[in-house]
Amino acid sequence: MAVTRDDYAATGEMPAHQIHTPGSGLAQGIILAASSTDLQIPQQLAEETTRKREMRLMKNREAAKVCRQRKMAYIRCLENQCNVLERQNKELEQELEMYRNLYSLSAKNPSTS
Repeated sequence: MAVTRDDYAATGEMPAHQIHTPGSGLAQGIILAASSTDLQIPQQLAEETTRKREMRLMKNREAAKVCRQRKMAYIRCLENQCNVLERQNKELEQELEMYRNLYSLSAKNPSTS
């Protein structure tokens, strides 16, 4: 039902029954079906976005866990290398001290060498 100028020109107001008159029952069903779909789509998008975010966070946690494990293994390896090198250094210092002592003794007694 269309509203014309003549319908509300006389009173200055639009009659309430002419503001919105839905079409046939079939058209109403189509409108309702579209409305429920329109409501579901944003909800589905929000759920999909939430699911993707949760998956991304879970993958990130796993990656961070693996990264921390690799870092700890690397640090243990460096600590082991440090211990080995410290031991070698100590042995070399002892060997050097032995040769210094040997040289100083031979320098004091040139006849024994």
